[in-house]
Amino acid sequence: MKKWLLAGFCFLALAGCGKEKLANDITAPAPIVVSEEETSGSRETGGVRTAEADRPEQAEPVRKEAVKVKGIYLTAPVAGSQARMDEIIEKIGQTELNAVVIDFKDDQGRITCRVDSPVINEIEACQVYIEDMPALMKRLKERGIYTIARIVAFRDPYLAEKKPEWCMELGDGTVFRDSQGLAWIDPYKQEVWEYLAEVGEKAAECGFDEVQFDYIRFCTERGVDAVVFDEEDRQGRSKTDAITQFTSYIYEKLSSKVYVAADVFGGVISSRQDGEAVGQLYAEMAECLDYICPMIYPSHYGNGYFGIEYPDMEPYATVRAALRGSARELGRHRTEGERQAAVRPWLQDFTASYLEHHIEYGKDQIRAQIQAVYDAGYDEWILWNAASQYTWDGLKTAEEAEAEAEAIAQSRAALSEEERETAGFAAGEPETSGPPPELPEMPELPEYVEPAGGQESEEEESVGVVIPQMRME
Repeated sequence: MKKWLLAGFCFLALAGCGKEKLANDITAPAPIVVSEEETSGSRETGGVRTAEADRPEQAEPVRKEAVKVKGIYLTAPVAGSQARMDEIIEKIGQTELNAVVIDFKDDQGRITCRVDSPVINEIEACQVYIEDMPALMKRLKERGIYTIARIVAFRDPYLAEKKPEWCMELGDGTVFRDSQGLAWIDPYKQEVWEYLAEVGEKAAECGFDEVQFDYIRFCTERGVDAVVFDEEDRQGRSKTDAITQFTSYIYEKLSSKVYVAADVFGGVISSRQDGEAVGQLYAEMAECLDYICPMIYPSHYGNGYFGIEYPDMEPYATVRAALRGSARELGRHRTEGERQAAVRPWLQDFTASYLEHHIEYGKDQIRAQIQAVYDAGYDEWILWNAASQYTWDGLKTAEEAEAEAEAIAQSRAALSEEERETAGFAAGEPETSGPPPELPEMPELPEYVEPAGGQESEEEESVGVVIPQMRME
């Protein structure tokens, strides 16, 4: 599924940086005010907005409150299975979990339920795995489960067959395909933006609380340099311009209806080269979203990243180092009164047996990652398992999690501002109560990481720490 993007990096010694000043609070997104019909709907519509004539003349506004998500990812076939969903809903009720991410537009480019949309209908994009999505949303919400629609954005092999003119093309006019034979949509094209916004709107109409865009980036695979972009679409923009502008466009289109989130590579937090390669600038994208979701799976960091010999074998240290980098990066860009997304990382609930140096991931590794999230000053997380097979015994009960949250809040409140800044936690928040697992020595993260190679600077030689590679595919 993933491919290595080989790149060497060196930490740079930074002159005159001083101690970072982090803001004192990271707030959840503001509540969205929508009509009663938009959120609950009638029994017959299951949460889908009714025709205008059927609505009350003055529907009472209701507020959709932001949720501190503890979630899992579900494939569309799993979400469409009555038996599997019975089991999963029961498990959620027994644990601290309160959210699910469900494929709405999947990795093949197919819409996973029936929707009525001109473009979606034209290209026959629906492949129904979930017979009645509004009914599923209603069922989940009745049990207090927050619902997130995963929308795979710019990798879309199905669209290549129906709208090849929207895809990334080679110089001979043929569609570019990655190593798996999958086509990618051109992120510079306005028609693509409009299509993805339409998909997001349909997810909102089905009753999802949030839309989360994945593959919101450019392809980085071998051969992509041969892609020719139409200058009429590109208009002199860089990759990062295109992705940031698309993120802003999507937010403006959808944020009045649902919360808007995006998945980003963990490496873009501290590596400018990674960010420019895929088009994701972490802090800039965070200004255009309610939630930003870095994929900080320990298995995806190359040996030596963060000064950790084998990151997959050190889940606590790796996740905490990544999130400390997040807090530092967002803290530098935070402006009072301006929007900045809440951070909700993706965590690893799978064993990376393809790595030479890996460990089996079970309950201890799951808990270690979650603890690292809290110890870095954050509160939300989502577990990823491609088959939706989760390590349930790595999760606390709701009662245990509530007691833990109270202890965390008390511990954070006890720290002074100076202690918060020194610790480098998200928004200056302190560690949880009780001693965390012991961390190995690791270097401080720089402002950003320059690519290695070429002339070595005196600063690079003085630091001597190399980050060899980040798993990008």
